[in-house]
Amino acid sequence: MVAGDIDQNTGPTACRMILGSQLRKSRETAGLSRAQAGYEIRASESKISRMELGRVGFKERDVTDLLTMYGVTDEELREEYLKLVRMSNEPGWWQSYNDLMPRWLDNYVGLEEAASRIQTYEQQFVPGLMQTEDYARSVSSHGKPELVNDDVERRVAIRMRRQKLLVRPNAPRLWAIIDESVLHRPIGGEEILRAQIDTLLELTSLPNISVQVVPFRYSGRAAETSFSLLRFAEPELPNIAYIEHLCGALYLEKPEEIEVYSRALDRLAVDAETPEESRQMLRKRRAEL
Repeated sequence: MVAGDIDQNTGPTACRMILGSQLRKSRETAGLSRAQAGYEIRASESKISRMELGRVGFKERDVTDLLTMYGVTDEELREEYLKLVRMSNEPGWWQSYNDLMPRWLDNYVGLEEAASRIQTYEQQFVPGLMQTEDYARSVSSHGKPELVNDDVERRVAIRMRRQKLLVRPNAPRLWAIIDESVLHRPIGGEEILRAQIDTLLELTSLPNISVQVVPFRYSGRAAETSFSLLRFAEPELPNIAYIEHLCGALYLEKPEEIEVYSRALDRLAVDAETPEESRQMLRKRRAEL
């Protein structure tokens, strides 16, 4: 893949991963080790590993030196690599919120922007991509209005901005599975929950969004924690399972790890009500509030 083949929605995080993958393939074709490549650009073997995984930024000079070492001499192809460098270094919209966003979330938002399919399972809250502004504010302030401040409002703004990807051209497919308890947890009060359920019903009318609800009797049977699975159209990008915890987040991409989470989603889909039955559950819960 070259820069001209990349979808316009692919953000800098995904571009770094694509560029790293291309550099790894070029190095392997040349029969060189990471240690040899690192010596060429005055870097460690671990630095080359992080570059090939897309975990660090790129300098044009380093990429130019590596391409020369790898025997990539075609000027048009070299320019495509350098275009990828520039694309990978462009700031994403979310970087203006870096003072509020931990690094692990910064990476996730960048990958979310590039995903062609987002599958998520939520046990406690409505998924962030589907939250109303008031619901998101209540989550960010732990349901306590007195804790709402400028930082909370900016966190809400991040979440609202993330949601724009669902209605853009070539929007990703979102498949959300939520535990029934989410519909009975009145974060911020019943009025906010009622409006949130209304929004869920509206979103499920979009062709790229599906919601399934896991009834109480099956809660916790197929998965013990919330997680998301991101899939990408670009073959260079691996599928990624994302799991948040109190101190950060895990990004899993080994095939055997993805298989575990894919099977969990399959089991959840079977345990959950169908999309239409889930809409009926939403309407019933909405009438109860």
